[in-house]
Amino acid sequence: MEITRIRILRGPNLWSRHTALEAVVSFEPAERSIDLIPQFESKIRSRFPQLGNMRRGGKSEVLSLAHVLEYAALGLQSQAGCPVTFSRTVQTIEEDVYQVVVEYTEELVARMAFDFAFALVQATLNDGPFDLTAALAELEALYEDVRLGPSTGSIVDAAIQRNIPFRRMTEGSMVQFGWGSKQKRIQAAETSDTSAIAEAIAQDKELTKNLLATAGVSVPIGDVVTTADDAWRVAQKIGGPVVLKPKDGNQGKGVVANIQTETEIRNGFVVTQAFGDETIVERYLPGQDYRLLVVGNRLAAAARREPAQVVGDGSHTIAQLVEIENQNPLRGDGHATALTKIRFDDIALAHLASANLTPGYIPKKGERVLLRNNANLSTGGTATDVTDDVHPDVAASAIAAAQMIGLDIAGVDILCEEIYKPLEAQGGGIVEVNAAPGLRMHLKPSYGKSRPVGEYIIDTMFPQGEDGRIPVVAVTGTNGKTTTVRLIAHLLSETGLRVGMTTTDGVYVNQRLIDSGDCSGPKSARNVLMHPDVDAAVLETARGGMLREGLGFDCCEVAVVTNIGEGDHLGLNYIASVEDLAILKRVVVQNVAATGAAVLNAADPIVAKMGDICKGRVVFFAQNQHHPVIAAHRAKNKKVIFFDGSYIVASKGSRVVYRFPVSEIPLTQNGVLGFQIENVMAAIGAAWVLGLDAEKIARGLNSFESTANAVPGRFNQFQHRGATVIADYGHNPDAMRALASAIEAMKPKKSHVVISGAGDRRDEDIRDLTRILGNHFDNVILYEDQCQRGRADGEVMKLLQDGLTGAKKASQVKEIYGEFLAIDTALNDLEAGDICLILIDQVEESLAYLKEKVQA
Repeated sequence: MEITRIRILRGPNLWSRHTALEAVVSFEPAERSIDLIPQFESKIRSRFPQLGNMRRGGKSEVLSLAHVLEYAALGLQSQAGCPVTFSRTVQTIEEDVYQVVVEYTEELVARMAFDFAFALVQATLNDGPFDLTAALAELEALYEDVRLGPSTGSIVDAAIQRNIPFRRMTEGSMVQFGWGSKQKRIQAAETSDTSAIAEAIAQDKELTKNLLATAGVSVPIGDVVTTADDAWRVAQKIGGPVVLKPKDGNQGKGVVANIQTETEIRNGFVVTQAFGDETIVERYLPGQDYRLLVVGNRLAAAARREPAQVVGDGSHTIAQLVEIENQNPLRGDGHATALTKIRFDDIALAHLASANLTPGYIPKKGERVLLRNNANLSTGGTATDVTDDVHPDVAASAIAAAQMIGLDIAGVDILCEEIYKPLEAQGGGIVEVNAAPGLRMHLKPSYGKSRPVGEYIIDTMFPQGEDGRIPVVAVTGTNGKTTTVRLIAHLLSETGLRVGMTTTDGVYVNQRLIDSGDCSGPKSARNVLMHPDVDAAVLETARGGMLREGLGFDCCEVAVVTNIGEGDHLGLNYIASVEDLAILKRVVVQNVAATGAAVLNAADPIVAKMGDICKGRVVFFAQNQHHPVIAAHRAKNKKVIFFDGSYIVASKGSRVVYRFPVSEIPLTQNGVLGFQIENVMAAIGAAWVLGLDAEKIARGLNSFESTANAVPGRFNQFQHRGATVIADYGHNPDAMRALASAIEAMKPKKSHVVISGAGDRRDEDIRDLTRILGNHFDNVILYEDQCQRGRADGEVMKLLQDGLTGAKKASQVKEIYGEFLAIDTALNDLEAGDICLILIDQVEESLAYLKEKVQA
């Protein structure tokens, strides 16, 4: 058994909508069925009893080791706490080679689980040991470490319920919600609407208190000091118990409360100095500690907090009681569990000492021993929900405090005897306002009702009716993708939208190139959707990216499929036929939003069939208005687009909605170029779905031209000595047929073609190129460049020559070494009225060379 490749599919993919790990696994013939391996199933179950049922197809199902690997990887994740359910194993076209697909929620956990699954299978084969307990412990620890914490997780869950897209930006708690110009971001309970100034004010406790007092909010009196002598002086001035806390602090760190004697105050001052040079000394407010969560202009939740404590049983010491309580499964490290383990640190020891207690003291049965003054959950405290008990005046004071500071989300700390009474009437007050408050006490209170605070935060960021989405158009197919993408983007920009676009030529935002090269994969798509200046996205979606990583988005408003033909990558990555390619390409159609639509080529039977799996609407297009698919769809009063010989017509049933004369669409050359008519129809379909009006579509179609600058390498035309030179990047049999038909429709005096072949294609694909062209062009120039992609010198040229065997039209064939020399040779052969098609390989370099040689 050998793993030859692992891919992480981070978006909807060939197998499912789930994120998944995909591995290619090969086996020896003897490993095709575990039934051929003595006692294998019983042995592996003894090592992993929770493996579950592997024979989902019934007892007679034949299981390979690949299936075992699948179920083990899924089962290990599940046992570690990951909510995963989907997995699949598929045999490839190669004997004894399988693709194993396993869902994941955390990528690192999936990789580790797959490694452990592989080790489990190997241990079973070799009768070796497998430490399941250690493996699960390691997986659980990693899962707890990398997954979102409860605060961030609750906000993400709320976004998912609202169909708001999200993307985790870091390994921590920074998350983006929405796309492009509609995006918002959070880090824990801090949002992109949280002011940095407001956060700085909240950090400055003295400034916070002064602002709240200005707003008429009840706060304790006090002052800021920098020496122990000043601390004692202020304490005497206040009179009675006081609280000492760092001026810039959080999570209750360094707070020493309810102290009064000079010794206590001087010792407390030393504690606060560990967290900053300035210390606040203020009146101690008796009563209970409450945390009120304010979200926007509403009170979202409230909790009564109690300090870390133990209750005596008459037999164990305080230290032992702490140790026993920390074994509570509800207590853990950090914020992953409902409660945090009690810190038995220097602060706890000092608090015991202030009560004349030691860690060795044995409390009486029922005796409560406090281990801290502050009630923060992070130090082991508990929380009881009291949201329904908060007096309206208290809620109003908390909201006023958050707004005075300028925080959109705030944790307001209040000390008072009873939360259901106004603060002034009981001598209570607000002692602190916190930015980025923890949500755990409200999501999972120790006692009382859980509050949906994540939903409140999402509702504040995205009011009801808003989902943070921008229009997304995904374009796929074999030929015409880039031209269609560019035309759709051009039409959208005519409406004033700032458009982000990914193509095989690069990434563009608002017509500015921000990344170059082949950018038709999911990474580029995600980058566009992250850009804050993008109001709409048009994404070329190629097969390679879908295979490598899945889609770069969860769903799209419009999916355009231009055609499915004999592509130039058949035979790679187990895509062996046009049918296989169609199954992959239809992923974009499967992930159209229910409110969206698929725009499909009705003249391509494989593409037309994709309409059956679209959750949204379907718009069909075809040049022939009488095509059966067009006619049937129109009869159902649905949307179709067709060409009547003079106009491109958009019709809903019998009602004509748009009519665009091809004479006013330069891309079609007055209707001569059939493949460009199809690209135009696809673009009109996308614009129609997105609600563009006829005037804007017509203006966009009229102003878009197929120049080397607008659409590099896509039927770019130049003039040279009275002849027409056309440069195109077409490089598969279907493209050759379309280009040959277009050249014939232009009625040249004599036709010329310059072509090479890529060495990483199948022999038959390379032969097909010249087999097609030899029947349509008078003169053929074959060239070979320096990069043969794994082929020996002359091998590609030989295949191209083979394709010309029996050519019906080609009367002259030349062999040239070097693309630029081949171009020069073709240009020298041209006469007025001729047309020369140059199939360029190095798009930028070849176009630049042509511009120097010819007149555009």
